[in-house]
Amino acid sequence: MKIIECVPNFSEGRNPSTLALLESSVKHIPNLKLLSFEADKDYNRTVVTLAGNEESILEGAVSITDAAADSINMRNHIGEHPRLGAVDVVPFVPISDVTMQECVEISKQYGKIISERHNIPVFLYEEATDNPAHKNLSDIRKGEYEGLKDKLLLPEWQPDFGPSVFNEKLGGTVTGARFFLIAYNVNLKSTDISFAKEIAESLRESGRMKRDANGELIKVDGKSVKEPGRLKCLKGMGVKLDNYGITQVSMNLTNYNVTSIFTAFEEVKKEAERLGVEVTGSEIVGLTPLEAILAAGRFYAKGKPYTENDLLELAIESLGLSELNPFDKKNKIIDYLI
Repeated sequence: MKIIECVPNFSEGRNPSTLALLESSVKHIPNLKLLSFEADKDYNRTVVTLAGNEESILEGAVSITDAAADSINMRNHIGEHPRLGAVDVVPFVPISDVTMQECVEISKQYGKIISERHNIPVFLYEEATDNPAHKNLSDIRKGEYEGLKDKLLLPEWQPDFGPSVFNEKLGGTVTGARFFLIAYNVNLKSTDISFAKEIAESLRESGRMKRDANGELIKVDGKSVKEPGRLKCLKGMGVKLDNYGITQVSMNLTNYNVTSIFTAFEEVKKEAERLGVEVTGSEIVGLTPLEAILAAGRFYAKGKPYTENDLLELAIESLGLSELNPFDKKNKIIDYLI
């Protein structure tokens, strides 16, 4: 049985009527499962996880996009998370008996449909594009919604689908196909966001701009020199969560086989200790594969024999995954939901 995951991210996490509309828009579709629906007020963002076959996943992605286009207005949006538009990013992920190329083709069908239906520019990313400048989501998002109007005037930023015209209400959308991504945030006991930013820059693969002893940017041939971070397949930034009175190192693990959850957590702890700030726990936004949590359990078990459930409980406790919200294994691990 073919199973494809789709994880649309929306620039709305506060309006109850909009959230209800998004959730209800996919419940009528045969062979489609709504696995997760997580709204965050600080990020003002909602992450939805859908699973289905080729037909149902495309229908679901289009249906929930239609609902968002009707109810979200980017002119009024303020939130902590970078975003390009109302329907910010819609990735398709191969889960079972399906290839990456099949997911690429579905993402292209989706991009064509919604660009024509809503008159929005759509960019392809990751495995769906051959343009190296468009591979990385953060590169496409640079300048965010506020900078999209000027960006669309540049030859190198013509969309793959839709008009090169700024849609003031909806902004732009990114879609494509990728490996399973784990959205993972580590909590810091501090309201000073500079600590979270410093840690993110030290660890993320893209690193930071290199500076001299006086704090001035180092340039070679007029171009700033980058100092790479320590961890591959990790994207990160610092975020402030006013609702909880904390900050977070907010990360995307783009390949958990390369940089695991527990590696990211332990490296954040090292950097936090160096800066004199306390790590209190962490959270996974959306879903995670079972193996990613079991790997963390095995790491903290230190060679001692444990059952699968015991390894999960050890990982949840060691990573502090229930600090902000209870980590429910049955509803957070995709293997248990499909």
